[in-house]
Amino acid sequence: MAKEKRFEKVYSQGAMSTNEIWVDIQTGAQYFYHAGGYGGGMAVLVDAEGKPLLYRRTPNAPEF
Repeated sequence: MAKEKRFEKVYSQGAMSTNEIWVDIQTGAQYFYHAGGYGGGMAVLVDAEGKPLLYRRTPNAPEF
């Protein structure tokens, strides 16, 4: 039984350090991931009210 992917990378930038945005495809919540050197971290992206930012499809967005 094949597992379906839960997260999809929708944005990536950088060479020596990496900045990425990942989307939870079940909830639409967006996460920011940064890695540089020997460390990295991930955090949920929130709006001004502290609610998670939800991914909105655009014409150039990848299909899940």
